Amino acid sequence: MTDAERAGEILACLQQSHPDARVELDFDTPLQLLVATILSAQSTDRRVNLVTPALFERYADADALAAADSEELEELIRSTGFFRQKAKNLKACCQILMQEHGGDVPSDMPALTALPGVGRKTANVVRAVAYGLPGITVDTHCRRLSNRLELSGQNDPVKIERDLEQLYPESAWADVSRLFVWHGRYVCKARTPDCGACGLQDLCPWFSAQSV
Repeated sequence: MTDAERAGEILACLQQSHPDARVELDFDTPLQLLVATILSAQSTDRRVNLVTPALFERYADADALAAADSEELEELIRSTGFFRQKAKNLKACCQILMQEHGGDVPSDMPALTALPGVGRKTANVVRAVAYGLPGITVDTHCRRLSNRLELSGQNDPVKIERDLEQLYPESAWADVSRLFVWHGRYVCKARTPDCGACGLQDLCPWFSAQSV
């Protein structure tokens, strides 16, 4: 079996195992998704979803967030952690959106990653989920899964992204992102992976090594 064939079987198994896998951040617009993804750094989607309703009600668009009172903004997002830096990034990000993009969230990678607080992971989330564009989101769950399944031997997220892009056709990238993150979050956990509930045992070198 070639690497690409094994990668395809892994994806097919995940598609069967997790038909309801989805991005768990709540949002209605590309801007709300961008803000929520920035807030999710070093936090959980559940925590972010508790914070964003009041945040989005108070600041309805990029113009409002760009002009937000820093202390008020910090208080609204405090529970997501690193709230001072996040508030600073959100304000600066929205100021650039107003100055350079008419208040809209761009869809191209260079423009997105030029925004404060936005790296490739966040940009790929926005591109894939808000705009339906191809991209592989490599977060901590996707990185762990890629390493354990030996789809990539890299630790750098950008290098893992490139490895996965070589294994999967562009049309599958959105599924790879969604399913790898979901499986890593709920099954292939960092400390206590639930191998008994995993359908990838026959395709997983990490599981084979633990069973020796």
